[in-house]
Amino acid sequence: MHFGMTDEQRMIVDTTRAFVEAELYPHEALVERTGHLPMELVREIQGKAMAAGLYAANMLEEVGGAGLDTLSWLLYERELGRANYALHWTCVARPSNILLAGTEAQREKYLYPCLRGETWDCLAMTEPGAGSDLRGMQASARQDGGDWVLNGTKHFISHADIAGFTIAFMATGEEATPRGTKKKITAFFVDKGTPGFTVRDGYRNVSHRGYSNAILEFDGCRVPAENILGEVHKGFEVANDWLGATRLQVAATCLGRADRALDLAVRYAAERRQFGQQIGKFQGVSFKLADMAMELKAAELLTWEAGWKFDQGGVTDADMAMAKLKASEVLAMVADEAIQIHGGMGLMDDLPLERIWRDARVERIWEGTSEIQRHIISRALLRPHEG
Repeated sequence: MHFGMTDEQRMIVDTTRAFVEAELYPHEALVERTGHLPMELVREIQGKAMAAGLYAANMLEEVGGAGLDTLSWLLYERELGRANYALHWTCVARPSNILLAGTEAQREKYLYPCLRGETWDCLAMTEPGAGSDLRGMQASARQDGGDWVLNGTKHFISHADIAGFTIAFMATGEEATPRGTKKKITAFFVDKGTPGFTVRDGYRNVSHRGYSNAILEFDGCRVPAENILGEVHKGFEVANDWLGATRLQVAATCLGRADRALDLAVRYAAERRQFGQQIGKFQGVSFKLADMAMELKAAELLTWEAGWKFDQGGVTDADMAMAKLKASEVLAMVADEAIQIHGGMGLMDDLPLERIWRDARVERIWEGTSEIQRHIISRALLRPHEG
């Protein structure tokens, strides 16, 4: 096995990190203070990201993306993850890979405008009564002639306020399974401004300030059959085929923030003096640094291995669950210990640590809670012994 980066991967890391430090870091304080990302700033940074070749880097070359393999893409995501989430997602946008599942007509209408930076996409799955149990969703769609009529509510929908359209997952029927009756799900493109489709302000969030969430309401919202993404009743299959690496993306961005927090802690431990010496020489601090570095390395190896296996076609749900679970929990630990090492200054907004600490909390919830990840891992272990 080879653990070193290729020259191309090193260039990706160096270029992305330099961009993050020069173009994103300077604006973090503004976004954190106001909870808002001005569109004029978005457009300014967006243009620079495009010029640097960093925009939509997750996309295939055939549609105008960078065509990165999964491991290289995760290295890129780790560097972006160092910065405020609203800044790096909105300004260096990565359109959802699920857009590649569309027909050529759907690509023309939805994918290519995102690639050109003209708009953004958003995914609508979660509901007030259906989070981890997506099969329990109540929002539904029924066929009416050549159209489908959508009704129901979605919430926690990220950046729906700026998105030009949503991909809404709706219950469209039921099927009998060995574990009981389950709902069939279909995915629909729904354009903002469609009658019966309303985007309302969401909730104030302690994590990722400036990265908004919204409540989506569908009340007799009529869309043509041509707006179905994939096939009728096959929404989960489309999601599984095209959103599989999302948990690895979360893992990679967690690694970036944890690495930034560890760097700050190491620097402070080397510079801060108490009782006549560097605080890093006290075991109470030095052992924390050692544990932080060790756990971060373990999380990195799990994530990089999963990315490599993804490219080889051998990744499993358990591999991705392990990476997401470990990286998100390591971020929480590293952020907390970095603040402890800094003492009172760690909680002041002069440093990014209190933001990293707050932002870390949501990572163990979205894209599958830590409990769901443990369920996936344990299920994979037990499955060969069932029956």
